[in-house]
Amino acid sequence: MSIEIIRERLRSYNCKTTNEEQQALREITQEVILAALGRGDFFEYAAFQGETCLRIFYGLQRFSEDMDFVLLKADANFSIGSHIKNLSNELKSYGFNIAVSDKSNADSVVKKAIIKDDSIVKIISLSYPNKHGLLPDIKIKLEVDTEPPEGSGYEVKYLDFPFLSSITTQDKPSLFATKIHALLCRKYVKGRDWYDFLWYIANGIGVNYDLLSSALNQMGPWQGQGIKVDGNWLKKTLSDKIKDIDWNAAKADVVRFLKVNELPSLSLWSSELFLSRLDKIFQ
Repeated sequence: MSIEIIRERLRSYNCKTTNEEQQALREITQEVILAALGRGDFFEYAAFQGETCLRIFYGLQRFSEDMDFVLLKADANFSIGSHIKNLSNELKSYGFNIAVSDKSNADSVVKKAIIKDDSIVKIISLSYPNKHGLLPDIKIKLEVDTEPPEGSGYEVKYLDFPFLSSITTQDKPSLFATKIHALLCRKYVKGRDWYDFLWYIANGIGVNYDLLSSALNQMGPWQGQGIKVDGNWLKKTLSDKIKDIDWNAAKADVVRFLKVNELPSLSLWSSELFLSRLDKIFQ
């Protein structure tokens, strides 16, 4: 019965390509992971954040790979292992042959776990197998920031699949602040950051300036400078960043996370487009 639930969920995506089907199956796996974590006490200590959070709970159109979490209170002794040990049994009940590995280093601020499955695609029988007939494994990385910057806001969201679960998430202004910190500080071009940037602006999401200031002071080129972000500083700094982006590289990064009907919009990506969107943050 549980495997049929996964099949029905996959059919609801109405996938049109191999990539869409594989991304959808990864997302279904992410939802089962969230529900399993919600069944325990994980969200008494941590909140869901990042791209996958934005996708599952706030309506981001593109797919996402990994799952990011942040502790509600800093705890250098936090162990992800005690929270993921039940994931394997939960996932197996839905037909997954799962391996969960704690990849955390003892002295690392970010705790990591890798979840891999090599069976679900065989059981499901994909409608769009790739041209080589290969069935890819599902691999999802979980990361928990144990020393988060101060100033984040949180809220409780409810997940309906595979069963009703209560999930603590960062609120949207805090998610936007975290995204801006990433795109300002990242040393390489990640087009997914800029896709999300457009989404936040299109949906009229404000910026949590307190969190952004704290994050910039904690890590990145402005670390330790005591910076206090306001609208003028942010507009100039983002403008400078936008003018320096290789937009062809940005488009190449994001393309596999988009549905077919969204691909034509990538032809519009340019410094001119993003500068015009930037003004909307400060209206």
